[in-house]
Amino acid sequence: MTKQNNPAVLGVGNALVDVISVLKDDSVLDQFGLPRGSMTLVDAAQSKVIYDATYSKESELATGGSVANTMRSMANLGGNAGYVGKIGNDELGELFKNDFERAGVKTQLLYSKSDTGRVMGLVSPDSERTMATYLGAAAEMVPAEFTPNIFEGFEYVYIEGYLVFNQDLIAACAKAAKTAGVKIAIDLSSFNVVEANLDFLKNLIKNYVDIVFANEEEAKSFTGLEPEEALYEISKDCEITIVKVGKSGSMIKQGDEVIKVGIIPAKALDTTGAGDAYAAGFFYGLTMGYNLQVCGRIAALVSGKVVEVMGPNLPESQWVEVKNEIEKILAESN
Repeated sequence: MTKQNNPAVLGVGNALVDVISVLKDDSVLDQFGLPRGSMTLVDAAQSKVIYDATYSKESELATGGSVANTMRSMANLGGNAGYVGKIGNDELGELFKNDFERAGVKTQLLYSKSDTGRVMGLVSPDSERTMATYLGAAAEMVPAEFTPNIFEGFEYVYIEGYLVFNQDLIAACAKAAKTAGVKIAIDLSSFNVVEANLDFLKNLIKNYVDIVFANEEEAKSFTGLEPEEALYEISKDCEITIVKVGKSGSMIKQGDEVIKVGIIPAKALDTTGAGDAYAAGFFYGLTMGYNLQVCGRIAALVSGKVVEVMGPNLPESQWVEVKNEIEKILAESN
């Protein structure tokens, strides 16, 4: 199956640039009131204060945003990926646009007079990441911008859970996608996002969503249950449910089928983008028509490779290695 003929996935999310910095300890998180492992929204002034306190010559700059990471990685795998987001007419916005076009993502970028959003990704010594996010232009997408033509040529739309802070926007996207006959996937993104928007998310998933991605903390926030019980609970309202359980791997449920997938051996340097990479591998497998076991193994492979590098992006040279590993997975599954 050629890339052009693959079912395509349209990502909708916050178009951001990540500034990744390694912390000596977690005292900075306490100083700024950032819950370890969470994503916290900050304003432009607070973002600058955190930047000044944590940025060093070792810090790394990369295009980001959760679903943006997924779509770029999916394109690097050879998948058919698109992206909708809003950027500023500035240097960071140009960086974002060029990076995505170079990766082969079909971008439908919207422009704002505000600055392009940025994420201070703070990596603890044990590789846990905490994010302080200034949304900037990304927060200025409006419901009216989700016109039917946005979804033309796509079979899936993948909505970033972080967008739930603008509930009207997510609702408009979901309704327009359903009208266009596109299947809807969502990532729950962060336990504190789920807690703050629980009723809305439950209603959205029950009425619109076909595929849900969650890690164990997000699944617990959503259901109050431990991972396996949460998997079954969430799956009552959608077609495919994925619950990621860190070093214990992941579980995937579709109908009566439940698949458990392990992880690959990896020396974790930075968990930033691990969940995004997992979704990229899963969607790649899904759009190639592979079974759930293979989709899960590809997802675990891509995720495992990403935690070994700083930031959410694999170097271009490593994608060849990843594709070779996928060929081995396919050979073993036949």
